[in-house]
Amino acid sequence: MKFCSECAHPVTVAIPEGDNRPRYVCTQCGTIHYQNPKMVIGTIPVWEQDGELKVLLCKRAIEPRYGYWTLPAGFMENEETTGQAAMRETEEEAGANVALGELFTLLNVAHVHQVHLFYLARLLDLDYEAGVESLDVQMFAEHEIPWDDLAFPTIRTTLELFFADRRKVLEGGSYGFHGRDITKPMRAPVEPD
Repeated sequence: MKFCSECAHPVTVAIPEGDNRPRYVCTQCGTIHYQNPKMVIGTIPVWEQDGELKVLLCKRAIEPRYGYWTLPAGFMENEETTGQAAMRETEEEAGANVALGELFTLLNVAHVHQVHLFYLARLLDLDYEAGVESLDVQMFAEHEIPWDDLAFPTIRTTLELFFADRRKVLEGGSYGFHGRDITKPMRAPVEPD
């Protein structure tokens, strides 16, 4: 950030009085510009028929991770609840109508300044289609999930937790709520020549 969004004067990085972190501070009007994590909200849309459960996934038509599979999700907008964001993103990316269930995962992705939330969701019908941010939308049983072509670690983690809980549900248990920290993968050390 170079200029204040309030008065257009240059900003500087400083620790404001009473704060403990460097912030962008306007040198003219004194406005402190806080930068906070972004919320990525989505669903795990499922359809169950004759004892077979399938999850709806979207193939990304945008970067990052163009061409990889994801759950329908995106950035939360101002003036909407997390549930409203989940429903909107599911409709925008997959054209899907869902009944929203409970919050299932809360994933902290601190290295990219994001928090990802995924809700359980039941498809109300099979009338879905790829939105402008999706190349394709398909239903997958657990054994059909393109595990090596999933877009993000948060998607893999959510699906792994979902199918683990699904096995518990089939034995009389229930879906739980899961919080995780997703850390940046460490690169392998370079071997000396």
